[in-house]
Amino acid sequence: MRDHLLSTTTTTMAVSVSLSPSHGCVEKKHWWITTRKIVDKYVKDARTLISSHETSDVTAALNLIDAALALSPRFEQALELKARSLLYLRRYTDVADMLQDYIPSLKMCSDNDFSISSSSSSVSSDGNSQQLSRERVKLLADSPDDCETASFKCFSVSDLKKKVRASIGKHSDKEGQWRYLVLGQACCHLGLMEDAMALLQTGKRLASAAFRRQSFSFSGDNFFFPSDTFTDGNQPQTPPRTESEDICHLLSHIKLLLRRKTAAIAALEAGLYTEAIRHFSKIVDGRRAAPQGFLAECYMHRAGAYQSSGRVAEAIADCNRTLALDPTCMEALSTRASLFESIRCLPDSLHDLEHLKLLYNSILRDRKLAGPVWKRQSIRYREIPGRLCSLATKSQELKQKIASGETGNVDYYALIGLRRGCSRSELDRAHLLLTLRHKPDMSTSFIDRCELTGELDVDSIRDRAKMSGLLLYRLIQRGYTNVMGTILDEEIAEIERKKASAALQQEMQMQQHQDPVKITSNEAHKCEMQKSGPVYQGVFCRDIAVVGNLLSQSGFNHPIPVKYEALSC
Repeated sequence: MRDHLLSTTTTTMAVSVSLSPSHGCVEKKHWWITTRKIVDKYVKDARTLISSHETSDVTAALNLIDAALALSPRFEQALELKARSLLYLRRYTDVADMLQDYIPSLKMCSDNDFSISSSSSSVSSDGNSQQLSRERVKLLADSPDDCETASFKCFSVSDLKKKVRASIGKHSDKEGQWRYLVLGQACCHLGLMEDAMALLQTGKRLASAAFRRQSFSFSGDNFFFPSDTFTDGNQPQTPPRTESEDICHLLSHIKLLLRRKTAAIAALEAGLYTEAIRHFSKIVDGRRAAPQGFLAECYMHRAGAYQSSGRVAEAIADCNRTLALDPTCMEALSTRASLFESIRCLPDSLHDLEHLKLLYNSILRDRKLAGPVWKRQSIRYREIPGRLCSLATKSQELKQKIASGETGNVDYYALIGLRRGCSRSELDRAHLLLTLRHKPDMSTSFIDRCELTGELDVDSIRDRAKMSGLLLYRLIQRGYTNVMGTILDEEIAEIERKKASAALQQEMQMQQHQDPVKITSNEAHKCEMQKSGPVYQGVFCRDIAVVGNLLSQSGFNHPIPVKYEALSC
């Protein structure tokens, strides 16, 4: 390395001497050749360091590539080596920033250029910014033939030149397909699955087209075997896994995740919340780790499904996981604040609203959304002022409710997911399930199934997840204590009610035993009435008997002729 630095210093001195005015007009050509030699030397040394596959060597090679790009910013080989070195070092954000012009989803984010349009109030500046945002989106590299506007060509000289060059040099022009392959892998690790699939498929298509152009120069029976394919014993050696095979495996995994996500979102939009939860759970609980950004998005969608199905504790837990992976997720903060307000946990809801208010103010101050340009946002910049006004009003209402003392009537039944008047066995079962799912030791288990990028601090993610999980666990325990106290009070009241009813029945029985004389006298009177006269049945017969008694008492002893057939009842 010391010899390399000495040679670099000597070459730089030669360049400075060649630039001195004392030399003739040949210095410009000599300066160009010397600069190209320096760049080639840097690239050659960087390739040697990268071939060792050591992190320290790749970092040193990256420094050499930066020096080469400082001299020749558009040198294709240096750009490719830099992108692949950043990809090897897991610096996926730097790769996306370097090649962001090739990300397809930027065409759907034309409002990200609000900093240009907001600097001037004219309509023309806004139109120019949208035009610039459209112009910078390219899915395929521009080919030299694109400049020709002919609608139909019978013969292409450029194609013939490419075929002749391929037949002579035994290699084809790659047309920069490394950009799509490297950027596609970076987008996959960043959670931009749709962009990754489009970029990788485009890279594969370009690679196959380049191979077809190269095969034009081969004869039908021309086969080439590399020297290391066979060992000394003439036994076929297992070839190493090529980049195309890695791309195929990665594409299959991306398509599987996208199919499950599409099915889950379709079920969520159709109102099948249990089905949506099942599909999202397959993604977040899968055997193979998923990217951090993609998992955060799936956790956020599953929280919405849990909220719609009335499972408040699970929805809050998914919001906590989303905020642990992405602390600036405004949708997760808003959803968690609404969940806390639904169970009347007003201080926690106010805390989330204040955090969301700080994020809105920082965006308005910086005049851009949080994160890089290619990051997907659930909110647009022009919507933030209106949301900030409504958020301030909501915060003021919550502060007034808290000041009036409405903080003690938390709906713990909704938190646990039980109906009012539930039994103790139902409460114990629900509490056991919630404790097993949301105990603090299990609050960080989802990080093991998450593929984190190199720029993120794993310890900070674990701390955020553990703190939010502990707060949720304490809230569940308070809810269990409160609901259990209510159930015990209801059981005590039921016991007292049963005791009162038993005492009332016993008192009635005592009264019946204390009045036997009355009962016997009434029975004797009835017996005398039965003995004194015949028993008449029916209302008409009873009235006739009463009239007969009255007549006998008044001294009327004359017989009254009647027909006995009429007296039968």
